Amino acid sequence: QVQLVESGGGWVQAGGSLRLSCAASGSIFSISAMCWYRQAPGKQRELVATITNDGSTNYAASVKGRFTISRDNDKNTVYLQMNRLKPEEKAVYYCTADIGLRARYWGQGTQVTVSS
Repeated sequence: QVQLVESGGGWVQAGGSLRLSCAASGSIFSISAMCWYRQAPGKQRELVATITNDGSTNYAASVKGRFTISRDNDKNTVYLQMNRLKPEEKAVYYCTADIGLRARYWGQGTQVTVSS
């Protein structure tokens, strides 16, 4: 089992930056990939960024060049650096951890508010 706790959400003006953190605990050595999702009210949940166990990263086209996913293995933490934020990116951001194809664990989410 894996437990995930997101932090770092908050309020930022358009064009500003924010860094989200996701601290993992439990069976962390079984994690094959970690992702950031976001979901705005009335909208479908969107995959934002992925980092796999070999360090490979992928991003949604809408955030490529502005967002960076990274990890600190010593701290068992994954980060999402978000730069030049846009008002439409106001959403609840969720961290996930995949155990191969067997399970996906979700954090509780952290609210990101971007004002125009």
